[in-house]
Amino acid sequence: MSRDVEFKNRDRFIQLGIAIAALRKMKGMSQEQLAEKANISRSHLSAIEAPRLVRPFSLEIFYNIADALEIDPADLINASVFPDRLNSK
Repeated sequence: MSRDVEFKNRDRFIQLGIAIAALRKMKGMSQEQLAEKANISRSHLSAIEAPRLVRPFSLEIFYNIADALEIDPADLINASVFPDRLNSK
């Protein structure tokens, strides 16, 4: 996968990473725990969650993260667009 991200998608990846980090913390999980459950490295997860770093990732990883967080993938996308929804889960 190319590391280049179209400008219009840059904020989307950042918002998604922030939502993943927030949900992980709400569930009391460390990066190591989530990464293990999602079958990715901790450093990869750290890069995805980093708010100043754009780290594109595959749909497979996205689904693995959603499953590991026990959240519907659509809700994970919605949480990244509408952060107030995080508190209602």
